[in-house]
Amino acid sequence: MSAIAEVLSSDLQNAEFHGPAPRVSDLPSCAVCADTMIAAEASAFLNDGFVSYLWTCENCGYGFVTRHALKRIACS
Repeated sequence: MSAIAEVLSSDLQNAEFHGPAPRVSDLPSCAVCADTMIAAEASAFLNDGFVSYLWTCENCGYGFVTRHALKRIACS
């Protein structure tokens, strides 16, 4: 039994600012059993400048999607 819920990144308001790479404490946790997830099951690049990740808990099977702004790199 899995459920899908979209979780938006807390940094969407400041989409142009990108800090350091995520740390272990920034990894998502399962809303059902609180297990920490290490790697997304799938990802998709969206044409609006975002990437979505599909997360599925290995412990209980709960699933959800996160959406994050892509970092823009200026070339000189």
